[in-house]
Amino acid sequence: MLVAFSISPTSSDPTGSVTEAVAAAVRVVRESGLPHETNAMFTNIEGEWDEVMAVVKRAVDVVAEVSPRVGLVLKADIRPGYDGQLTAKVERIEETLRGE
Repeated sequence: MLVAFSISPTSSDPTGSVTEAVAAAVRVVRESGLPHETNAMFTNIEGEWDEVMAVVKRAVDVVAEVSPRVGLVLKADIRPGYDGQLTAKVERIEETLRGE
Protein backbone atom coordinates (compact mmCIF):
# COMPACT_ATOMS: atom_id res chain seq x y z
CA MET A 1 0.00 0.00 0.00
CA LEU A 2 0.96 3.59 -0.51
CA VAL A 3 0.12 6.16 2.12
CA ALA A 4 0.46 9.92 1.80
CA PHE A 5 0.20 11.64 5.14
CA SER A 6 0.68 15.01 6.70
CA ILE A 7 1.01 15.70 10.40
CA SER A 8 0.09 19.16 11.62
CA PRO A 9 1.11 20.04 15.16
CA THR A 10 -0.24 23.08 16.85
CA SER A 11 2.63 25.48 17.18
CA SER A 12 5.18 24.47 19.76
CA ASP A 13 7.44 27.42 19.02
CA PRO A 14 6.84 31.10 19.87
CA THR A 15 7.55 32.04 16.22
CA GLY A 16 4.82 29.72 14.94
CA SER A 17 7.33 27.34 13.35
CA VAL A 18 6.52 23.64 13.35
CA THR A 19 9.79 22.58 11.67
CA GLU A 20 11.27 20.73 14.65
CA ALA A 21 8.11 18.72 15.28
CA VAL A 22 7.69 17.82 11.62
CA ALA A 23 11.37 16.88 11.35
CA ALA A 24 10.91 14.47 14.26
CA ALA A 25 8.04 12.79 12.39
CA VAL A 26 10.07 12.54 9.18
CA ARG A 27 12.94 11.04 11.17
CA VAL A 28 10.61 8.24 12.31
CA VAL A 29 9.70 7.52 8.68
CA ARG A 30 13.33 7.49 7.54
CA GLU A 31 14.36 5.19 10.37
CA SER A 32 11.56 2.75 9.48
CA GLY A 33 13.48 1.43 6.48
CA LEU A 34 10.34 1.52 4.31
CA PRO A 35 10.43 3.20 0.89
CA HIS A 36 9.42 6.83 1.35
CA GLU A 37 9.71 10.37 0.08
CA THR A 38 8.93 13.72 1.62
CA ASN A 39 7.76 16.74 -0.34
CA ALA A 40 6.49 20.18 0.62
CA MET A 41 3.03 18.93 1.54
CA PHE A 42 3.15 15.21 2.40
CA THR A 43 5.31 12.27 3.28
CA ASN A 44 4.67 9.20 1.15
CA ILE A 45 5.48 5.74 2.45
CA GLU A 46 5.07 2.27 0.95
CA GLY A 47 4.70 -1.11 2.64
CA GLU A 48 2.25 -3.54 4.15
CA TRP A 49 -0.79 -2.21 6.01
CA ASP A 50 0.39 -2.97 9.55
CA GLU A 51 3.94 -1.73 9.07
CA VAL A 52 2.89 1.52 7.36
CA MET A 53 0.23 2.33 9.94
CA ALA A 54 2.67 1.58 12.77
CA VAL A 55 5.09 4.14 11.29
CA VAL A 56 2.33 6.74 10.94
CA LYS A 57 1.31 6.16 14.57
CA ARG A 58 4.91 6.52 15.79
CA ALA A 59 5.28 9.73 13.77
CA VAL A 60 2.11 11.15 15.33
CA ASP A 61 3.30 10.08 18.79
CA VAL A 62 6.63 11.94 18.49
CA VAL A 63 4.83 15.09 17.40
CA ALA A 64 2.36 14.71 20.28
CA GLU A 65 5.32 14.80 22.67
CA VAL A 66 5.83 18.49 21.85
CA SER A 67 2.37 19.55 20.76
CA PRO A 68 -0.83 19.50 22.76
CA ARG A 69 -2.85 18.89 19.60
CA VAL A 70 -1.98 17.03 16.39
CA GLY A 71 -3.85 16.91 13.09
CA LEU A 72 -3.38 14.03 10.66
CA VAL A 73 -4.36 13.91 6.98
CA LEU A 74 -3.95 10.47 5.43
CA LYS A 75 -4.68 9.11 1.97
CA ALA A 76 -4.07 5.46 1.10
CA ASP A 77 -3.82 3.51 -2.15
CA ILE A 78 -4.47 -0.11 -1.22
CA ARG A 79 -3.52 -2.40 -4.08
CA PRO A 80 -2.46 -5.89 -2.95
CA GLY A 81 0.26 -7.56 -4.97
CA TYR A 82 1.91 -4.37 -6.20
CA ASP A 83 5.28 -3.20 -4.91
CA GLY A 84 7.47 -0.33 -6.01
CA GLN A 85 4.53 1.91 -6.78
CA LEU A 86 6.08 4.88 -5.01
CA THR A 87 8.17 5.41 -8.13
CA ALA A 88 6.32 3.30 -10.72
CA LYS A 89 3.21 5.47 -10.69
CA VAL A 90 5.26 8.58 -11.45
CA GLU A 91 7.29 6.76 -14.11
CA ARG A 92 4.08 5.78 -15.95
CA ILE A 93 2.98 9.41 -16.05
CA GLU A 94 6.40 10.56 -17.28
CA GLU A 95 6.37 7.91 -20.03
CA THR A 96 2.94 9.09 -21.15
CA LEU A 97 4.09 12.71 -21.21
CA ARG A 98 7.08 11.73 -23.37
CA GLY A 99 4.74 9.92 -25.73
CA GLU A 100 6.19 6.48 -25.10
